[in-house]
Amino acid sequence: MVTLEICVDTPAGLAAAVAGGADRIELCAALSLGGLTPSAGLMHLAARVPIPVYAMIRPRAGSFVYDTQDVEAMRAEIRAVRAAGLAGVVFGASRADGTLDEAVLATLVAEAQGLGTTLHRAVDLVPDPLAAMETAIALGFERILTSGGALRAEEGTATLRALVSASNGRIAIMPGSGVRAANASAILAQTGASEIHASCRGLASGAPDPRLLRFGFEAEGAQDTDRAVVAALRAALAG
Repeated sequence: MVTLEICVDTPAGLAAAVAGGADRIELCAALSLGGLTPSAGLMHLAARVPIPVYAMIRPRAGSFVYDTQDVEAMRAEIRAVRAAGLAGVVFGASRADGTLDEAVLATLVAEAQGLGTTLHRAVDLVPDPLAAMETAIALGFERILTSGGALRAEEGTATLRALVSASNGRIAIMPGSGVRAANASAILAQTGASEIHASCRGLASGAPDPRLLRFGFEAEGAQDTDRAVVAALRAALAG
């Protein structure tokens, strides 16, 4: 059976993903920015759900090039994930040329000892995906979340297929970005992957409050994880 990972960034989204049939959660803040480290409160709630939860470790928006202060913050965030009782962490780190920063990643992997580890889509910026995969394997990552270097996974299936083939079971390759019920089965068939990642977003419930919009406390067209969209994706994978 294909493992379905759903990324969420709110308590309601967390509940919707579980109810819709997710097998694993990627827990974040600010999915509109690609995901940042979730709050302690959200991690506390996520520790109660009956499926594994991996928390994003990303202290700020922008590049994945991290200085010593960024790394210290990330190490503290990993410790917070462990203290909350979650199953794993998701992180990445790059050099200015887009290659993976092995030194930073090794430091974070060591901090995360005993937790599951996913290398996130920083890998989609690398000049050589196969070399990056070998780095991830050497560092001990469980899986790589990737779109195959494309904006959307369905456009990167050739690279994804090459990664799955070259991995030879040494690391899981998990397609993500633009995954939905209509294309998930094709992506899996074309790549040979056995895990897939999606956000399954829909418009947040309730009409936006004009006062909140005016003050910038709410975004126009705000989205959240939609239980029905998750369930439709789960059904498509089962079919």
